[in-house]
Amino acid sequence: MKKHLRTILEVLLAICLVATAALAYMNYSAKKHLADEVAELTEQLDEAKEALEKSHEEAPAEQAPVAEANPTANYELDALKAAFTNGVVLQDVETIYKSQKTLTAERQVGLASLRLLTKGAQDESTVAAFQKALEMAEWSNRLQTVCAAQNALAAAGQKVKVLSDCKKSGEEVADKSADSHGKKDDHGKKDGKAHDVHWGYEGDNGPEHWGDNFPVCGKGKKQSPLNIVGPFEKSKDTLTVDYKEGPLKILNNGHTIQVNVEPGSTLTIGKESFDLLQFHFHRPSEEQVEGKNAAMVAHFVHKSKEGKLAVIGVLLNEGKDSAAIKTLWANLPPKEGEEYLPAKVTFNPGSMLPKELGFYNYEGSLTTPPCTEGVQFYILKAPVELSKAQVGKFPFKLNARPVQSLNGRKISAGG
Repeated sequence: MKKHLRTILEVLLAICLVATAALAYMNYSAKKHLADEVAELTEQLDEAKEALEKSHEEAPAEQAPVAEANPTANYELDALKAAFTNGVVLQDVETIYKSQKTLTAERQVGLASLRLLTKGAQDESTVAAFQKALEMAEWSNRLQTVCAAQNALAAAGQKVKVLSDCKKSGEEVADKSADSHGKKDDHGKKDGKAHDVHWGYEGDNGPEHWGDNFPVCGKGKKQSPLNIVGPFEKSKDTLTVDYKEGPLKILNNGHTIQVNVEPGSTLTIGKESFDLLQFHFHRPSEEQVEGKNAAMVAHFVHKSKEGKLAVIGVLLNEGKDSAAIKTLWANLPPKEGEEYLPAKVTFNPGSMLPKELGFYNYEGSLTTPPCTEGVQFYILKAPVELSKAQVGKFPFKLNARPVQSLNGRKISAGG
């Protein structure tokens, strides 16, 4: 029981810290009177953390019932929940959020956490808010948000399948269901373990099944990739790229080869600036032009300060060797799932781009689960070459989602 208390306390503290951080930010930009409440809550969190640390040091595991193991921790938790029970903080936050056109996934999960503390885990609005956070979360850069939402839903008793990348946290949640005999509830688990959601590109985990666990992938109306075919509307957008050289940070995440980029590289669309987060590869190209795929495509993922996502797609055709690809492939990660930083190797993402930045533009989605929509795609007209041997050295023979329905969208051209 002691172990379970510590786990519950740690989960609650993590959720509350997210909520407190969100409140602090909104207070700074909107309602000053929330500052006193945030400060008070922060003090309570510190006291609860001290109580938790004290319980780690003093009380041996599995020794006393939860109520007797550390009553101070129980009091702190009661005080923390009581601070939100009146709903004033939640009401203020919801009022502020209503004035914004869009919410980032991080703010969405913060709002969900506030509803959890105010209304409880079984409240419909709490569950809906965490589910919305899952739909909004961009996979490769917001994994923490995805795991937070999934673990909260699992703790609330919802039938949620935990992603394999959240496996450690999922197992901790599953441990809470153990009874006094050490046996665990088999609900939502397979072979005695938390059920992981795996996705891939073939078989039962292939793109045609993504919608089973990620609803937007199956029901979304603005999904990517597309078959790019005219007639095209004229785009008023202009692209300006300013990519910087930096240390090579390369990752095999099990689905693709991804290069994480140091802060400082930017894309400007008109007057709006986006930071380059990472770029990765698909084989063959996910996008088609006039019904034809390129050998591969590189997707450059950017995010604005407001949380908007923009992707530049560079089509890669078979031809002569690419010096940029040669550097990347010579430094492929030795292990899957671990970012690799080869010594004294630098890379400029701009070396992957063609000289001309003419483009096809459309509104789409992430091309991997959870298939979040609202992503602006700019597929460059001019392809870049790499050799057949370089295509063959890419560790994934197939990691491309098939083209999706246009659903009345317009594709524009510019540059």
